Amino acid sequence: MAAAAQKLLGRLGALGVGLSVAGGIAQTALYNVDGGQRAVIFDRFSGVKNEVVDEGTHFLIPWVQKPIIFDIRSTPRVVSTITGSKDLQNVNITLRILHRPSPDKLPNIYLTIGMDYAERVLPSITNEVLKAVVAQFDAHEMITQREVVSQRTSVALRERAAQFGLLLDDISITHLNFGREFTEAVEMKQVAQQEAEKARYLVEKAEQMKIAAITTAEGDAQAAKLLSKAFANVGDGLIELRKIEAAEEIAERMAKNKNVTYLPGNQQTLLNLQS
Repeated sequence: MAAAAQKLLGRLGALGVGLSVAGGIAQTALYNVDGGQRAVIFDRFSGVKNEVVDEGTHFLIPWVQKPIIFDIRSTPRVVSTITGSKDLQNVNITLRILHRPSPDKLPNIYLTIGMDYAERVLPSITNEVLKAVVAQFDAHEMITQREVVSQRTSVALRERAAQFGLLLDDISITHLNFGREFTEAVEMKQVAQQEAEKARYLVEKAEQMKIAAITTAEGDAQAAKLLSKAFANVGDGLIELRKIEAAEEIAERMAKNKNVTYLPGNQQTLLNLQS
């Protein structure tokens, strides 16, 4: 009886071990591909398969096959370079690139470049394209035609990246700086332009003042001619009228002054008007 029980326990133990091993094999035969990812299968006997595995849960042969997971979502990368313009000015330019691998090119990317494809490819092709594009413009055109420079860079860089199976969703110029000598020259030019504008303003102001002075002098001369003509026609009557008006104004002001209480006769307030 005891021997039968021991034999039964041995069979149950063997069955538990078998079930545990089977569960482990079944678990390792499944793998998941999450959203925004793709997988490439590496087979120990046939190498990298050409099929690209989409999202979901999939089967593989344990130990024989291994999934290589790629992230196919857009990833930002900043690349900076220093190159020369058409007029031999140093240009420090920085690009921000949104890149991702082409899903159908993943097996070739893994075989020829590797998982770190962005690190190996983007800096080199970006420097190559920027040097070729910037050399077509001088420093002044780099500023005034920035959109054209960005467009040409985007077209050339997308074509170059497509040769490696990379897709570039967005390319933008974030920084554009020039050498110290060029910056100082631009500042000196701006100062000279401001001084020239100021000098031109002063010349125009002096010219206007000159015209105003001439106009005033001509008006005074015309007024003097009219007064002389009036005096010749009516004699001293106009002068006498002006004396009377002045005397009336003086008398009115003195009358309103609180400190004046009377007008003595010897002050000649009426400017020696003849009776």
